[in-house]
Amino acid sequence: MESHPPIPAPPFRSLENLETLRRLVRHLPVGVYITTEGGEILDANPGMLAMVGVASLDELRAFRAEDLLVGGRAQRDRWREVLEQTGGLCEQELRLRRPDGQVRTVIDTCYMVRGTGETEVLYHGIFVDITERKMFERQLDEMARRDPLTGCFNRRHLADLEPQLVAGGVPWGAIVVDVDHFKRYNDEHGHRAGDEALVQVSHFLLRETRASDVVVRLGGDEFLVLLVGEQAAATAAIAGRLREPSEAAAAVPFSLGWAVRRPGEGLERTIQRADERMIQARAQERRRERRGRPAAAARGTLGDVSA
Repeated sequence: MESHPPIPAPPFRSLENLETLRRLVRHLPVGVYITTEGGEILDANPGMLAMVGVASLDELRAFRAEDLLVGGRAQRDRWREVLEQTGGLCEQELRLRRPDGQVRTVIDTCYMVRGTGETEVLYHGIFVDITERKMFERQLDEMARRDPLTGCFNRRHLADLEPQLVAGGVPWGAIVVDVDHFKRYNDEHGHRAGDEALVQVSHFLLRETRASDVVVRLGGDEFLVLLVGEQAAATAAIAGRLREPSEAAAAVPFSLGWAVRRPGEGLERTIQRADERMIQARAQERRRERRGRPAAAARGTLGDVSA
């Protein structure tokens, strides 16, 4: 019986056609590559060259795969372990460091094939650049952690931060700040003026504390300054500085109280004790005002370490 050679697939109408595949790989806006098991780069498409930031395949071949990975050889070894464990198609997130120093985040989809003979192992893969998407995700996450009015952090940020502090055994100090007579201020000046006053208080706290301190709007007219890694002396000093009269004073008067973490204590409990001291300080000040005594220089300030 006479045999006939297979009929070639029509060009550009089937993925079985070699010219279709060649053009597809060349024009895809992703990085397509082939490397050896040892990390030698054998081939890549123009999308890969653009992603890495090189002008030619020869320029790309001057690098080994681990040279382009953040984490170097150790990162590539982990990548190979995952690939071997899956035994097939593997997808994971990697960070590329280009020769110009720019770092890009990519999704690498790769599989292992046998090359010439049974001993040669090659890797065929595709890089999809997700750098912009990751930046957008970080921006959304940052927005979710910020109070939209003042720009300070919110309670969600505290909830995410606490496990890290506890795991590291890090001490902390908490200063709770509450605006005095804020409802009266809103009633007399309007809610817009009240919002502006809260913004000015937040700016004052950010300006008068350190870059390492975390300023949080707890809600309403109440703020928190979280002093990561600090004990009583530093917390008391910063609380006192916030109450010192100066040209940079907050727009409206406020009371504050502070506390430092006790062994095994959660963040909310430290904040609660600081809040209790703030309430006590405010009560003391109001009793002083009713008795006709002059306001204290450090009005509405009280700290607590052991009570």
